[in-house]
This record gives sequence, C-alpha cells and structure tokens, in this order.
Amino acid sequence: MPPVKPMLAKSVARIPPDMQYEAKWDGFRAIVFRDGAEVELGSRTGKSLTRYFPELVAALQDRVPERCVLDGEIVIARDGRLDFDALTERIHPAASRVRTLAERTPASFVAFDLLALQDESLLDVPQNDRRKLLTRALSGVIAPVHVAPATTDIEVAQRWFEQYEGAGLDGVIAKPLTLRYRPDERAMFKIKHERTADVVVAGYRFHKSGPVVGSLLLGLHDDEGTLQHVGVSAAFPMKRRAELVAELEPLRMEDAGGHPWAAWSQEAAHESARLPGAPSRWSGKKDLSWVAIRPERVAEVAYDHMENGVRFRHTARFRRWRPDREPESCTYAQLEEPVRYDLNEILG
Repeated sequence: MPPVKPMLAKSVARIPPDMQYEAKWDGFRAIVFRDGAEVELGSRTGKSLTRYFPELVAALQDRVPERCVLDGEIVIARDGRLDFDALTERIHPAASRVRTLAERTPASFVAFDLLALQDESLLDVPQNDRRKLLTRALSGVIAPVHVAPATTDIEVAQRWFEQYEGAGLDGVIAKPLTLRYRPDERAMFKIKHERTADVVVAGYRFHKSGPVVGSLLLGLHDDEGTLQHVGVSAAFPMKRRAELVAELEPLRMEDAGGHPWAAWSQEAAHESARLPGAPSRWSGKKDLSWVAIRPERVAEVAYDHMENGVRFRHTARFRRWRPDREPESCTYAQLEEPVRYDLNEILG
C-alpha cells in the first residue's frame, strides 16, 4: 500500500562490471499502485502525482496487471527527445490546465521494476528475478506504457551511455543482480555525464543558516552578448561559504540597477516574463533574494547536461576560479552538444 519510497542510486565515476544496466531516465520517478479500477501514482517523496497525469491513469488501467506495484519514470517526449520542462508544467493547481496539457503533451510511463504482483510482495526477490517477472507481466504492453530496456552486457551499457544522451537521457543505472529492493536506500549505482564550462559569476544568494554564500549565480553570454542566467553552484563546506563572501565583497553592487539581471528585482518584469529567480510553484515561499556583484569573475564548473540547451539541468559543481579568462569569452559556444538520438529507437 502507498506510500512506498523508491530505491535510490549513488554516483560512481565508471560503469561497474557484472550488473544489470538501464538508461537513467530524466523524468518524475513514480511508484504505480494498481488495484482493479484504482490507480495511484506516488512520487519519490511519497506524495501523490495522480491528479496531474489523468491520461496515464487511464492507460495503466488498460495495460498493466489488475493488481500490481511498479517502479518507473513518468516522462514526456517531444520531437524524439525527453522534455523535462513540459513535465514540470503539469504540476499545476488548475484541473482544467492539467487536462489541456494531458491532451497537448501526453505523458508516458517507463517501468523498470516490479515490486508486487497479485498477492505477492517482491521486495525480497533478487533483481534479476524481478526483471524476468516484470517483462513477463508487461509482455506485449503498448504505448504510453513501456518496459525500460535492460542488458547485462557492459559494452552495450557503455554504448547506451554514449548514445542515449542525444535523446535527453541522463546516463546509466547499474543494479547488482542479487539486489533485493530497498526503499529509500542508495543501493544502486548511477553513472552520469560530466563536462566543464567556464561561466560568469554574477551574484549569489545567502545560505539559510546565515550570512554566508548559499549558492553562486552563474551566467553565459548568448549570441547577442546578453548575459543569461544558466544555473547555480551550491555545494560548499561551511568554511568555504564564509570565504566566498569575503572574496566577492569587492565586486558587490549596492545598487543592482546597472546589472544585467536588474529586472529580477522588478515584480512587474516577472509578471511579463518568466525570469530566473522568480517565485514559482516549486519555490513557494522560499527566500529568493540575491546579492548582485559586478559580472567580472569567471569560474570553471562541472555539469552533466543542459536543459533545452539554455541552462544547467542540475546544480553545477564548482571546480576553480579562472583569472585567465575574460567574462565576455564565456558563451554558449563552448558547450558540447550531444549527438541527437531518437527516443523512439530506445522505446521501440
């Protein structure tokens, strides 16, 4: 019975041998509970996603066993590529808006584990046996429900790692063959793409604990020379957070009027354009105030991939300052573009 928290993965640098390998899907992790006409979609935190994906509820009622619990990912594909932005738009309070989006950009469910079937819990069944039960239970299933491709061939997994990014996927997941299902534990392994980029540091937010840096605000120049906000870097030891405040103090601007992101401070601008840093249904009442600094310092950061080619999908990891680089040289042109790969080739 819900809620059940999904089993998680910890990051490793290389694909480990002798395991089951799957693509790492870039969507909403979901545990599907079906009992006859009842279908519940549970999020990673245990909260319900059911009302946001009515088209999936109907599809699951029609396509999966009458009594089962499935682990998988809710995704939306557009033009042969995963579209995370379209997915986040679904988390909307208006039912009419959700229905409209369900018709315009329907979601799919990619199943990669089976936790229960009929009256039997499978949590203590080894991974390789659960995989066999999953493929048998969902044999012949049709879109928008899919079974995630899997392999035990590490060379195939390496090829997936290199190719699948072009379809918007996030890397590779490795699962020990004898692994029992362990909810909310990092018992699997994830191997993600990592690249570096030189970015302009143009501001920061304070940490929730006090007057030390919580996150650095990062920018890149577009083709017109405008500095666009592309993400944040936030993982620092507490001592380093205090040092960063002192390092950036000479660049601090008392008045953000001449800053490239001055419009962030104008509520009217947020109403007419969706600017980074604006309050949203995700941020709620979170303090999004920021400190503007002159955009003169360049940092090298590591990132996994870009979202829609315009911003870092996840928090970037600070590597070092680059005093040898000019801010104007930090452009989108330096970013590596993955070779495009059609998502339909993966899901069949």
